Amino acid sequence: MSRPLIISDCDEVILHMVAPFKVWLEETQGVEFNLGTGDFSKALRWRETGEFLAPEEIWKKLGGFFATEMDSQSPIAGSIHALNTLAEEADVVVLTNLVDANREKRAEQLAAHGLHAKVYTNQGPKGPAMAKIIEEFRPSRALFIDDLAQHHASVKEVTPHVKRLHFCGEPMISSAIPCAHKAGHAHARIDIWDEALPWLSQQLKEDAA
Repeated sequence: MSRPLIISDCDEVILHMVAPFKVWLEETQGVEFNLGTGDFSKALRWRETGEFLAPEEIWKKLGGFFATEMDSQSPIAGSIHALNTLAEEADVVVLTNLVDANREKRAEQLAAHGLHAKVYTNQGPKGPAMAKIIEEFRPSRALFIDDLAQHHASVKEVTPHVKRLHFCGEPMISSAIPCAHKAGHAHARIDIWDEALPWLSQQLKEDAA
């Protein structure tokens, strides 16, 4: 009999990303980072001119961070314990929006922190990637965890039967980003693993009953 499947994002769900990204930008790249408005396109300014970075410049900085600075990322409090606990009842995989060349690096990064999970890389909305993963595993049921509302909307559109938890463990941005639960695209919004773990476990028990 197939097991349940938990598909989790990585950055701001399992590992901090924005906090070390901000440090790297401000200490080495001459860029000020402020996501107070929740608009990532208006979060990065050149320190010398005060001008916003162009979209292609933002993507270049993100690429540079993941190419050289992944070792600076640390786990969100409780994330590794929670996912390893859930792995006793379900298969756990990671669906992360990185270029495919970084898939092995991400898997090694997570393993170094104690989470040994299959990693899938993706670019763009996550609904189509979710559908492929579900086709591969054919789980008894599936749960999706992500910090960005647009991915919950995409997963709801493509695989509406998947239970969806909007989770953002980075206090710097959690209050600024759009909420997928309020928009009706996620079943719950929880930003603390000590509270998310019981909710996720309950979803597994409810479907098993």
